[in-house]
Amino acid sequence: MEDAARDGATIIPLHGANDGLAGRARRLARSASRPLPGPGAVTASIHTLARTRRDAGADVDEPGAELAPSGAAQLPQPDWGVRVADALTFLRRRLSGDYAVDEYGFDPELTDSAILPLFRPLYDRWFRVDVEGVANIPATGGALLVANHAGGLWPLDAAMTAVAVRTEHPAGRHLRMLGAQLMFDTPGLGTFARRTGSTLACTADADRLLRAGELVGVWPEGFNGIGKRFTERYRLQRFGRGGFVQSALRARVPIVPVSIVGSEEIHPVLGNAKTLARMLGLPYFPITPTFPLLGPLGLLPLPSKWYIEFGAPIHTEELGADAAEDAAAVFELTDRVRETIQTSLYRLLVQRRSVWR
Repeated sequence: MEDAARDGATIIPLHGANDGLAGRARRLARSASRPLPGPGAVTASIHTLARTRRDAGADVDEPGAELAPSGAAQLPQPDWGVRVADALTFLRRRLSGDYAVDEYGFDPELTDSAILPLFRPLYDRWFRVDVEGVANIPATGGALLVANHAGGLWPLDAAMTAVAVRTEHPAGRHLRMLGAQLMFDTPGLGTFARRTGSTLACTADADRLLRAGELVGVWPEGFNGIGKRFTERYRLQRFGRGGFVQSALRARVPIVPVSIVGSEEIHPVLGNAKTLARMLGLPYFPITPTFPLLGPLGLLPLPSKWYIEFGAPIHTEELGADAAEDAAAVFELTDRVRETIQTSLYRLLVQRRSVWR
């Protein structure tokens, strides 16, 4: 939060389910009232004029085409001009500190404008993610998404799940991910994680986010899931002591089981250099077919085909908040969530044609 204060960014209270969209609309309206710099303004004006004429019933094929004299060279695609203008406007706001973050450091504008476009090529072209059951995610209000964890070198399953929720769900919601302490202790990575909506995987933060109506994502296998050997792929590890279930029960929100297939193959873990891991202060040091043998090139994930399935929500409302203190109820619900994900993983594995397509 100190970084945001130094940047001059406005710190806003934690938003509810619809506050993020409203805030973004206000920022867009504020930006629209200012003149766009440079030639992007001209192109944006042409684009707007063409859209107005099209709405009025005019026969317009391309924005700017009707403005070009007969025989004159056609103007370049205006989308690029609009993108440049948007980028300049975005940059101006960032430099002037005209943006907002919440109490956890989440910056929705930065996430949508800069971070999401970085992950879209991985999502769309590299992993070619297929998504099922996105309608099982509530359009409003709090919910806890619980998923299996893998990746070896990179826990990209969390990032791909966040992209799926933001881009595939009709409400376009942000996923607030819970991460390990190690991530926030790593210079640079911790700030990046907070700016994109992640926060520490602790009871207090999980409870508060859920009660505020946020979508919260948790990967309860933790490092045991990410670093497990390839021979144990898609076999769920322990789900801890059920802390995530207690948070859902206290907030009385549904739990959505998430099954991810494809993440186990991006960096097949053949072994763990435990001595080196202890020397570096890491939970494990994976040995894969490409890392560390190929050096930095070995960090590149293999292009496996991904499937993400959002299962039917498991409702906790009827159990009541008192059930969070009932050890038997917590254990039973934790086991039910784990078994649901494991069963879905086996079914998806049987259905997929190949690791690569």
